[in-house]
Formats: sequence, structure tokens, C-alpha cells
Amino acid sequence: MDKREHNKNFVDFRDDVTKAVDVLRNGGVILYPTDTVWGLGCDATNPIAVDKLLKIKNSGTKDRLIALIDNPAKLQSYMEEVPDIAWDLIELSEKPLTIIYPDAKNLANNFVAEDKSVSIRVTNEAFSKALCSRFRNPIVFTPANTGGTLIPETFSMINSDIKSVVDYIVSFRQQVNTGADKTSVIKLGRGNIFEIIKQ
Repeated sequence: MDKREHNKNFVDFRDDVTKAVDVLRNGGVILYPTDTVWGLGCDATNPIAVDKLLKIKNSGTKDRLIALIDNPAKLQSYMEEVPDIAWDLIELSEKPLTIIYPDAKNLANNFVAEDKSVSIRVTNEAFSKALCSRFRNPIVFTPANTGGTLIPETFSMINSDIKSVVDYIVSFRQQVNTGADKTSVIKLGRGNIFEIIKQ
């Protein structure tokens, strides 16, 4: 890749982030690439946006909703107390790691589970990390599929019905056809109790 092509890709990346952030700030839903699969996203602190996303997802359940953040330091803003073990788990993980935390706060009521737990993942993937950093609030992630359809590892796998109803579709990585990373899932309780949900 020559320098001009590299600079063009950087500009496209930057423009995508700017446009996606504008949509998120206005309560919209985006279709975007993450550290795992393509997902639907919105502001995790905005209950109206979360409700809109759930309607697109065609699901009344919050089981698969995750909040993406770009920095572990932000965890303290979204739960009453971060379990000590969480810092080590995040630091040592070599793959995407979703952690279910107790006692959420400052997030939309319809995003948080009935037991006040919340699923959060610190993303290290280039686009979603830049997006979270620029937006500042946690961004909802749920796979961009509806019930019974395949989870889209690539953009080409996403159903056209979903593409037609979101407020913005990110251009970055649309041409990538390689498989996605899988996430591990660990549930933490008070007193550093933990349960491995998915390896």
C-alpha cells in the first residue's frame, strides 16, 4: 500500500467515525464492525435508542446486549464497584472478553438486566475502539441478525432487512471476508466470585 492509499483509508476511517458518532448522539442505531462480529449499536445510556435497537433486532430480550468501551478505566462509571479480579482478567485476556458485572449504574434501564447486572467488553479493535473513544458513552453491541438467522461474521452475511432500517452503515471493513474472533464470557459476582459462561 502506497502512502496516498494509506492516507485515503485513514480519511475514510475518520469520516466513518464522525458520521457514526453524530447518529449515536441523536439517538440513532448504527450497523458497525467490532472486535468480534458485525453488530447493531446505539447509545447504552439512552433508553429510547435502546428500545429502537431492540425493535430492529426483533427481540424483547436483553440477554445478548453488550456495552463496548475503549478503556477499562471507564468501568467505574457504570457499576457501583468494579470487582478486583476484573482488572486482571482484562489485562491477561488474549481474545475478546465479555464480562458480566453486578450492580450497574448510569446506563439505560432497558439495557440493564433485571438483576442489575450488565455485560461490558473493552474493545481493542481499531474501528470500534476509535468510535467508543470519540463518542465517550458506552456503545451497545448485539450481533446484527434477527432470531433464527446466522450471526454475521462478515458484512456480506447481514440480512438486507436490517441494512434498510438502521440509521447509519459503517463503510469500514465491508470488503473483509475473513472470519471473526469469538468472545469469552465470564460472570462476576460480589466478593470476586466468578463463573465461566463461555470459553
